[in-house]
Amino acid sequence: MYYLNREQLEKCLNFLPVLMGASEQMAQQWDGSLLRGLAQERILHLSIETVTDIGSLLIDGFLMRDASSYEDIVEILLGENVFPREIGEPLIELVKLRKPLVQDYTELDREGLHPLIRQLPALLKEFTSCVREFVRKELGE
Repeated sequence: MYYLNREQLEKCLNFLPVLMGASEQMAQQWDGSLLRGLAQERILHLSIETVTDIGSLLIDGFLMRDASSYEDIVEILLGENVFPREIGEPLIELVKLRKPLVQDYTELDREGLHPLIRQLPALLKEFTSCVREFVRKELGE
């Protein structure tokens, strides 16, 4: 019997549209300013944390193997067919940004719009759909 914290999962999934909207707004209003650069970093960081939190909930809830890193969380979900490789590869690219955003923040280029900002809305929307479908299928709903 699986125990999936559905309440926490829904909180995380319901937060993704906020990040999608912020990403769209950031791409439309990009001006290269320091303030936009810092806001962009926060959007990326929250996207990473939300995706990996969802991944951890699925891994724990469906008794998948333990993850050894943030990237491994996405790899495990990819291996369990939670989403296809077309979603997995950009998610891995996103999660790889965690270290620079959290540890190497003094060295980041804040003047350019990160390419993932434009991709995030569609990527997170598809990720959400895949997660919901996976949960529905696994729980027989």
